[in-house]
Amino acid sequence: MRFLIISLLLVNSISPQNSKLYKAIEHISNYIASDYFQNLANTKSDLQLIDSIYVNQLKYQKYDFTETLLSLTFALVPVREVPIKFPLLNKINYPLISVTDSLFNLKNKHLPKYFFVDSPTNKFGDKDKLSHFFGSAFISYSSNIFDFVDLIGYFIEVFEKNFKVQSTIDKRDMMANTLGNIFGKLLKDNKNILPSQILITRTLLHFRLNQ
Repeated sequence: MRFLIISLLLVNSISPQNSKLYKAIEHISNYIASDYFQNLANTKSDLQLIDSIYVNQLKYQKYDFTETLLSLTFALVPVREVPIKFPLLNKINYPLISVTDSLFNLKNKHLPKYFFVDSPTNKFGDKDKLSHFFGSAFISYSSNIFDFVDLIGYFIEVFEKNFKVQSTIDKRDMMANTLGNIFGKLLKDNKNILPSQILITRTLLHFRLNQ
């Protein structure tokens, strides 16, 4: 949901293939789809793979944290469009910024998916939680002048009351959003923090509650 709101706010409609954002999405998609990344997956945990994706993109975008979080939000979403229904109109499929079909599918195949202790054990796992995490981190990190997180939260509430968004938002989505929010806030004061250091708290909390 959050990447849809971000996309709407960005007014994604003008030659996306020529934009800086598209090139950044294409770069990290190629990295995830690469043989190098696949070989890395044979020796590293999914949490380490997420850190690798983040660090690679951060270097590519010359340590611009805002642009890195934004591009990862779109690059890691495993769908190409979001179905929404406007009042008095038929359902439409709102397109997100995305790469070519072949690259998109290969990137999705290689996405980390078992990075929580309770990640579903099916082929999809928690792939969709990555865009939630980085989207919330982007919003949180970008809230410098005023509470942008609260503003987006209000925008989402109004949006959902007036438009029927055809998606399933559950507690696990909200959990990923919360962790991303924490990551974005901590990143303001500690530029060396890695996504895994926040994502792992889900596992630590799980074991603590089940002692």
